[in-house]
Amino acid sequence: MFHRIRRRAKGPSEVERQLAELVAQHEQMLPWTGAPTDPPHSEAAPVVDDFLPPELRVPSHDQVEGKMMPWKQPLVIGGEMTACPQCGAYRDWLILSTRGEIWLRCRAGHQHREDRLDTAWFNRHSGPADATHATFEDCLRHLGH
Repeated sequence: MFHRIRRRAKGPSEVERQLAELVAQHEQMLPWTGAPTDPPHSEAAPVVDDFLPPELRVPSHDQVEGKMMPWKQPLVIGGEMTACPQCGAYRDWLILSTRGEIWLRCRAGHQHREDRLDTAWFNRHSGPADATHATFEDCLRHLGH
């Protein structure tokens, strides 16, 4: 109530006058079309290949069928040592991660699915890939199996 009485007596405040000036200036501006204008170029910019060289590129996760890592020591899951159900081997595993499943392969070539492990476990325990292979057999040979 006090402010209204004071304003009537003095007229518009300095802030209100500045605001009215800004609104008037804004209304006089041309509307922005939203399309940026490119500065004129006299010559074309050079094309730079910013990708890694081919020898340093690795395939993305959707370009590989699976991943494999060696596991030399005994594999303990949930406090229980894992053994091959066919031959009883308990060390020197190959751990395969494919299609969201984890498979264990013993030195004798027996494979079984391990439901207690998941892809997140594999990713936490695997190191960087040292090679990529076209076939499963090539990868086995590379890892000595």
